[in-house]
Amino acid sequence: MHAPRGQQAAHPTGLEPTPPLALFDLDGTLIDRADGLRHWAEEFTRDRGLGPGAVDWLVEADADGLKPKDQFFAEARSHFALDESPEALHDVYQQRYPLFLRCPQHVLDQLARLRAAGWRVGVVTNGLTRTQTAVLEHTGLTKYLDGWVISEEAGVRKPDPRIFALAAERCGTDLTTGWFCGDSPEADAIGGRRAGLRTIWIRRGRTWPASMPPPDRTADDITQAFQHLLTPL
Repeated sequence: MHAPRGQQAAHPTGLEPTPPLALFDLDGTLIDRADGLRHWAEEFTRDRGLGPGAVDWLVEADADGLKPKDQFFAEARSHFALDESPEALHDVYQQRYPLFLRCPQHVLDQLARLRAAGWRVGVVTNGLTRTQTAVLEHTGLTKYLDGWVISEEAGVRKPDPRIFALAAERCGTDLTTGWFCGDSPEADAIGGRRAGLRTIWIRRGRTWPASMPPPDRTADDITQAFQHLLTPL
């Protein structure tokens, strides 16, 4: 059995109980990636004197972060006839994009509340090490986490169960009493389930795919997800 949320599960041998674990996706879950991307696109457009519609084109071409960045910047260079190489554009992106991201204070406060209640708290994110590390540091999240895993440095991506196990290890616990919260049906909810975690899906106004087994909980936003975690069963 799982321990009630916020409580530790007693170890069957009478040893120290296993701390409950809350793992979170980063983009679209703890932070509003869409808002940060649009602000980056506005600066990119302004700095290069691009025409009307450039911001919307960049946001759409980004495909909610799912398009590989080498492909994204190759397409942007061609579409806007830019002189800079895709590699140079990507390098500037890695420097500037993290600066446009924010983690609301109320989210940081809820992470602190989980840890004060005895939870171990971590992040599991797909992405490039340089970019995602900068995001974690710039938003202040590193001060509120026991550990985190970025797919590039780990050599494994969600939904592979190994990345969740690695995150639990870095948080100083295991997956026994764990939850995973994220906005991707496949990478987060299905991936977390395969790793043995209970799952909370952030719907972001969407409908759960009928072809997939449902998550344990569905939340309209991260605030509601915290409510699920902090309310005893």
